[in-house]
Amino acid sequence: MASRERKTDRWSQDVTQHSNALDLEAGVFTWDDPKAIARSLQSSAKASARRKTTPFRSAMSMLTFYINRAGKDLPETRRRVLEAAKDELRKAFGRSDRV
Repeated sequence: MASRERKTDRWSQDVTQHSNALDLEAGVFTWDDPKAIARSLQSSAKASARRKTTPFRSAMSMLTFYINRAGKDLPETRRRVLEAAKDELRKAFGRSDRV
């Protein structure tokens, strides 16, 4: 039973590794520069052959997935950087709308 609990505790890691998720640069969500995060996500989304939607939606989904999975354990300073990366991602794709 412990192995089953352990497996379900890490479902998000499994999704990230084995789904049609983007191939991201290592540590991209730990970077302090929102523009660099956005550029990396944009590049990964455009290069991916596994994505099922537009590059913009794929990149934004990965960023939102990370923020949501971190939840309340995500420090406020890190959350601000990642939220700023969302705005930079919108700019990088020439989007002004919020998805």
